[in-house]
Amino acid sequence: MNKENSINPKEHSENFINEFLERIKANLLIDPSLYETYNVKRGLRNKDNTGVLVGLTVIGEVHGYIFDENEKVDVHGRLSYRGIDVADIVRACISENRFGFEEVIYLLLLGELPTKERLDEFSKYLSGFRDLPGNFTEDMILKAPSRDIMNKLARSVLALYSYDDNPDDISPYNLIRQAIELIARFPTMIAYAHQAKAHYYDGKSLFIHSSNPKLSIAENFLYMMRPDNKFTQEEAHILDLCLILHAEHGGGNNSAFTTHVVSSSGTDTYSAISAAIGSLKGPKHGGANNRVIGMMDEIKTNVKNWKDENEVGAYIAKIINKEAYDRSGLVYGFGHAVYTLSDPRTALLKENARGLAEKKGRLDEFELYDLIERLVPKLFAELKHTDRPIPANVDFYSGFVYSLLDIPPDLYTPLFAMSRVVGWCAHRIEEVLTNTRIIRPAYKSVSKRRPYTPINER
Repeated sequence: MNKENSINPKEHSENFINEFLERIKANLLIDPSLYETYNVKRGLRNKDNTGVLVGLTVIGEVHGYIFDENEKVDVHGRLSYRGIDVADIVRACISENRFGFEEVIYLLLLGELPTKERLDEFSKYLSGFRDLPGNFTEDMILKAPSRDIMNKLARSVLALYSYDDNPDDISPYNLIRQAIELIARFPTMIAYAHQAKAHYYDGKSLFIHSSNPKLSIAENFLYMMRPDNKFTQEEAHILDLCLILHAEHGGGNNSAFTTHVVSSSGTDTYSAISAAIGSLKGPKHGGANNRVIGMMDEIKTNVKNWKDENEVGAYIAKIINKEAYDRSGLVYGFGHAVYTLSDPRTALLKENARGLAEKKGRLDEFELYDLIERLVPKLFAELKHTDRPIPANVDFYSGFVYSLLDIPPDLYTPLFAMSRVVGWCAHRIEEVLTNTRIIRPAYKSVSKRRPYTPINER
């Protein structure tokens, strides 16, 4: 190669990419009116903001509206796992003072509630897969840490393919085996990925605790995360509640739909689940609770009296008017694609968070959240002249709850994944066992046809 004619990539990179970008933009123009012309359901949403029906599922149901004589009618939200209201599951676990995430895993995977004996047996079986394969922690996590734990989690899931003696088999037996192993290992991979990030990027001491098979998933995660292994039962029960509420949210949410799409190609479990992690990582999906925390930090900094409705309301109005926070006009943690009048998860999380906030000496913050929850719908109605309900969704309180548990923000979305992997696995099994066609929607090309121009004529 003639070095005199070669290009230094670093020297020319910025100008080259900027030139590329301008050309790409010029050739990506699509007339917005064409979406209406061709009846394109952008975002797979109908005009009335309902989702386009693309499949059937028996895993979970997200209920936020009904149709009465062809008119959409808003109703209070309800979330069901395999036909059972999640609120009933939560209240039963609280009244019986027991952990419920393992029961939810059993229910979502198998489609039925276990007996006490069967649940105990399943929990022990599940805990037996918590440890990672030999040398995995050292080779895949500690030697290749990441600043982003979701990135590390996706890479770790893909790496598990190499440790599986039968990774590509999509028989029912193998799908169940892989699902159970992944669900059991997610907390360990997340805990170790966080410790590696804290050590190599944040300069903190490195703590790698082995899992404790006698503890529930919620207890064990806190046990592995805390340098001294200590936690209270109240903390563990609140985390267990979060895991229950995030485990599943219907086949239409972005990451579950990603699981369906990728699984429909016939690919392996590790590829499908890592794709779902990539979906959840996005700020429009699982990363929303971090946006809430950022917004709340700004409000707490700029509002002197957290109990003053006028002062708090005035700052929220600035956010809505694109004058504060990220100037997007969005109040993060409010509104939902399906829930209209209320998000059932919000109420369940909120009613169990107040006591912990009081014990942690942060009741004033909890009351600020409560005040904002009451003010936002009114302010949107006044400033945007809309009568559309804008309820607080689960993301509004989940980040605050995690902070009460002394869990750092970079773990909020991974914790979401630690729970939602149950739903992903259930949807993957459902897709592979019940559907035979690859998911392949259509895109209409609106590019004008043109002849090829020989290179010396361009």
